[in-house]
Amino acid sequence: MRNLQGRLDLCSVNTATLGHREPLSITIDRIAAAGFGGIAPWRHEVENANVTDVARQIRALGLSVTGYCRSTYLPATSQAQFAANIEANKAALRDAAILKARAFVMVVGGLPEGSRDLDGARAQVIDGIGELLETARGCGVPLALEPLHPMYAADRAVLNTLAQALDICAELDPGHEGHLGVAVDVYHCWWDPALRASIARAGQDDRLLAFHVCDWLRDTRDLLLDRGMMGDGVVDLPDIRRSVEQAGYDGLVEVEIFSKENWWRRDPGEVLRMCADRLQTVC
Repeated sequence: MRNLQGRLDLCSVNTATLGHREPLSITIDRIAAAGFGGIAPWRHEVENANVTDVARQIRALGLSVTGYCRSTYLPATSQAQFAANIEANKAALRDAAILKARAFVMVVGGLPEGSRDLDGARAQVIDGIGELLETARGCGVPLALEPLHPMYAADRAVLNTLAQALDICAELDPGHEGHLGVAVDVYHCWWDPALRASIARAGQDDRLLAFHVCDWLRDTRDLLLDRGMMGDGVVDLPDIRRSVEQAGYDGLVEVEIFSKENWWRRDPGEVLRMCADRLQTVC
């Protein structure tokens, strides 16, 4: 396992960690000045700016884009809406290419409004990823399928385990032609009894595209917006990182924390300092 002490160049900050409270240009400057090697911006930030200017600023500061967050949800109640979702994702992939993102993060979506058809939603997800794969290859930006915790199956993601994501990869890219893999986010997968076996499989299949860290608070108050700072919860972060890196992952370790009532209320400089400290001491 790599030693992160004194190696913030091996670490990245997802801009959600700072709560989207400042213009993206300021956030980019902050992350670079704090010594991190990478950044993962969100679409609404980039789309509210100029993607070419954003890309230029990021490169000028020596940052890499570890991921572009996130996909438009895929499942829909009509074919027209499904097609619109596909087109929105294709446009985002083109922006990801301008940013030179290492991956386009796919949070695939939950059940369409009013639906109870879980199998149907999952079938739409597979169809949608299949339609996006050619665009991803053309743009040179891999699709990183990010399984979300099962508590989000209704509204955010019917993709809920790493094994499930890898099965989709195997179905759509059996020849390992590239540009399709997974994002391992500890918040969503730390509980999974098959996690280590799935990480090993992802490594064998060369599917590991991103690794996200935060912590799961024992007494979490909000299942979406109360993620913990690394070391404040119950996740064995070094053990999971060891598994990911032993499986062959050599990309950046990305901090992604949604924390409406705690970290998003603090000074952004303080948050970045704490991220830097915890990455080097408890991850």
